[in-house]
Amino acid sequence: MTDRMRMDRRRAYGAVVVATLSYTFLMFVWFSLPAYLPVIIGDLGLSNTQAGVVAGAVPLTYIPIALFTGMAIDRIGPGRSLAAGVLVYGVAQLVRSFATGFPSLLAATLLLGVGATAVTFGLPKLVSVLFPPSETGVPSSIYLVGASTGTASAFAVGRPILGPALGGWRALFFWSGVVAIGYGLTWAVVARRLRIDAHNRAANGAAANADAAADGDGSSRTLATIRHDFELVLTHRELQLVVVIGTMYLLLAHGLQSWLPAVLEARGVSPDQAGRTTSLLVAANVVGVLTVPAVADRVGARRTALIVCGIIASLGVTGVLATDIGLLLVGSVLVTGFGYGGLSPLIRAIPPDLEGIGARLTGTAVGFIFAVGEIGGFLGPVLVGTLHDVTGSYAPGLAILALGGLVVAAAGTALRSRDGDG
Repeated sequence: MTDRMRMDRRRAYGAVVVATLSYTFLMFVWFSLPAYLPVIIGDLGLSNTQAGVVAGAVPLTYIPIALFTGMAIDRIGPGRSLAAGVLVYGVAQLVRSFATGFPSLLAATLLLGVGATAVTFGLPKLVSVLFPPSETGVPSSIYLVGASTGTASAFAVGRPILGPALGGWRALFFWSGVVAIGYGLTWAVVARRLRIDAHNRAANGAAANADAAADGDGSSRTLATIRHDFELVLTHRELQLVVVIGTMYLLLAHGLQSWLPAVLEARGVSPDQAGRTTSLLVAANVVGVLTVPAVADRVGARRTALIVCGIIASLGVTGVLATDIGLLLVGSVLVTGFGYGGLSPLIRAIPPDLEGIGARLTGTAVGFIFAVGEIGGFLGPVLVGTLHDVTGSYAPGLAILALGGLVVAAAGTALRSRDGDG
């Protein structure tokens, strides 16, 4: 896609900022359940295992549909895809407000996950359509910070302020669903006026012409070529190590974000304080997102950054496990958030630099990372809840999360030894 075909820079950044709200609202809706999890467990009579399954249900939906969602977004375009995703998760959140037990809550949360996949892959697609490859870093950071803002707001504002003001978790779920639906309709209008999907069709057409020229004929990519690309991605050794890192990152992030309020409340911390402490976890995550990749790129040490972040996250979770309350606990929460926050952008930034992947197969590669990685995103909350049911303690589950950070460090070491430290 030539520069002349792209939207002008100011409008492109404006489009990303408006689209970022799709991620902000998604994460608020998603994590409003963990923020209210102790209350919901009591109101609906859930076991900790059932609560863990519900908390991990959104990542669970990524496993079977991530690759297909990514392919659909490539064809449909990020404009309509993001609008559809927001409308789906908005309706799902509204339905969750009427849940009467585990089955209905789980079904609505799985539907929420379907909408979430469109946002997770739609925003990177939007950035790739509006910006050249060398300029995707800043707009990508914008939507990642927007996502963290939504997560933090669920714990710092949703639970202690909006929920009580509206009348409890059901009212919070209902009205946040309504707001999301309203935003989804608004984004559909904005995307149409900005001709987002027209830019996507232009980008796809340019890529198809380039592929045809490379093939030496006038046809677009054949089924055999697509099959070859999938085989290349699925069997790429360095990418497989990134998949391991992504799986452990999601296990740690979803496991701790989903259960930290309940862990703190079990230690006698008030619900409001537990929510604020969890929001600090997310705030530290934002710091990691913004600083780690910038420093790593400046010194040319992305693989080393993976190792360091894995160790930092593991030490932080160990601190949460070993300390009850006070400044040491808060410090451990901050260290954990910074550690896994640094992993998030690196996981997305490394695939384009891998030999054989490049910009052309980045979408498929990232889809592969999340399709497998969200197994960890699902198992993190489930393991913490199930092990609590079995042992009566959150310690075994937290120990597994800490181990995940060490696995990240080990995989990062293997990646650096195979592929250098660029």
